[in-house]
Amino acid sequence: MTTDSEPAVRSKLLESFATVFPDAKERSLRVFRAPGRVNLIGEHTDYNDGFVMPMAIDFEVRSLCETNRSGKLFVHSIQQQQTVDFTLDETTPAARGGWSDYVRGVQLQLSSGGLHLSGVSLLIDGQVPIGAGLSSSAALEIVVALALLDAMHAEMDRTTLARLCQRAENEFVGARCGIMDQFASANSKAGHAMLLDCRSLQATYVPVPEHVALVICNTMVKHSVATGEYNQRRGECEECVRYFQRFLPHVSSLRDITEEDFRELGTGLPMVLSRRAKHVISENLRVLRTAQALREGDLQTLGKLMYSSHASLRDDFQVSCPELDLLVELARRFPGVYGSRMTGGGFGGCTVNLVEKTASAQFVNYMARSYYEKTGMQPDIYVTTAADGAGPIDNSQANLRRCTESKALS
Repeated sequence: MTTDSEPAVRSKLLESFATVFPDAKERSLRVFRAPGRVNLIGEHTDYNDGFVMPMAIDFEVRSLCETNRSGKLFVHSIQQQQTVDFTLDETTPAARGGWSDYVRGVQLQLSSGGLHLSGVSLLIDGQVPIGAGLSSSAALEIVVALALLDAMHAEMDRTTLARLCQRAENEFVGARCGIMDQFASANSKAGHAMLLDCRSLQATYVPVPEHVALVICNTMVKHSVATGEYNQRRGECEECVRYFQRFLPHVSSLRDITEEDFRELGTGLPMVLSRRAKHVISENLRVLRTAQALREGDLQTLGKLMYSSHASLRDDFQVSCPELDLLVELARRFPGVYGSRMTGGGFGGCTVNLVEKTASAQFVNYMARSYYEKTGMQPDIYVTTAADGAGPIDNSQANLRRCTESKALS
């Protein structure tokens, strides 16, 4: 979580940069930030051209970089305590299967668009929990893209930026993610949830009541969306689309199937595919109803929609796990909780809980104690707020020489 002041953040990153890259030139560097996100509702709908309702959280990834003439991309992750390098003119770059693939994927997408680097030293530092369904990968992609664009004195609108980072993850990393995570990291608005139409990429911002806290509970069960089950679910949704296209030629995604279409035509689907389609169709409706409930301040209805979403993800889309189900059930028993559900791709990760702010401290203690008693694992629990999307840290132009000199004098 972001706790340090912006000047302190800049100072720490500049000191780290000078240590990791001692040959850095005497020039100004800009520090960028990109947040993780939590999805209030609308899971596995983004790659079906559907509706989602994410918001950025106050956990973020930061970056700064300097160009050089090395012909290489050097990247150091403070979080991973690792430095990796890539040859920029490599003809057949291959994924390496780690965090650096997200960086390399973004650089390759920029290069394919005609934005070429002669060499760069890049420092990144992340706070977003990895493998928790809070979009650490999207935050990394967005912040790397912003830093590299700035280094090349290039600009890109936020929708194009989100699409570029999505392609990096789809094509180089191999995760068939939708657009939601990157779009939310780039475009969120503090104090608001974002109702996003993933087909048109039209976003509407809905205020989150100030008396409500967002509490994220981490199962401590890790997952990677680049493997198996996530990609399988997307393939199953595509099978459903091909089935419905036999009867409805206008259909291009499950977004186009109404509840009536499903009742009349869905009986011919195999059971597994029927469940997948049922979830996506019903989840899109839940997102729209949630936006309306939030606008009206009807948190009781919103909470019921969250619980219904979790049940659908558990029973129809089958992406939950015992630990996620336990966290939701524990939350349901606590006074002051409006709603709870799994968030993210599933198979581990986190739940998002809408809690009366005055009860949030007691809720955190209750969840930590109860989950440990049931599982023997101590959950990470974060009380967060809806944050702004990515950008430079204000007034972040800072001189590396001064930072290096002050370090030498200390």
